[in-house]
Amino acid sequence: MSSNRRRIPLVLAAACSVAGALALAPAAQAVTPLTATATYDCGSWGSGLATLTATDSGTSKSIKITSTAITMPAGTSADPNSITTTLKLTKTSGGVTSQVQFSGKTNPGLSGGNPITLGPLKLTSGTLAAGDSTNSVVLASPPSATNWSLQIVASSPTSATVPCVATANQSAPFVW
Repeated sequence: MSSNRRRIPLVLAAACSVAGALALAPAAQAVTPLTATATYDCGSWGSGLATLTATDSGTSKSIKITSTAITMPAGTSADPNSITTTLKLTKTSGGVTSQVQFSGKTNPGLSGGNPITLGPLKLTSGTLAAGDSTNSVVLASPPSATNWSLQIVASSPTSATVPCVATANQSAPFVW
């Protein structure tokens, strides 16, 4: 019986350690809506609707972009994780407007005519707090090296820098 009494404090200590670790772990934050659509003009890569999917893990915020209207041109291709993508969004926080950027080099292998799948792109410039909202940076066409809301830089085997402009606000802003 004395050995059972010695185990009880060890079991209680282990249970308290687990509970403490769970209490200190960052909770997943909610972003709403989870998806929104936006229209982009990407010049030779096409124009049209893109779906933006947002996630907030509590420690990292990201957005994935998919589109069947925006495609790699015929005769071009991209190896997996060879496209650097940067997305600019307008941030509104407490009535103050600024910009944030999401960027990353995550993509499946793509070839001419394939719809784009880019990301997840992580928040790399600016900060987002609970309650902040983000929306497309709407710019006039045509897109250029200095006029873009979304920039796609393919590096292997096709090299191309593709600036895109958002032509309208998202279907709904993301609220982080």
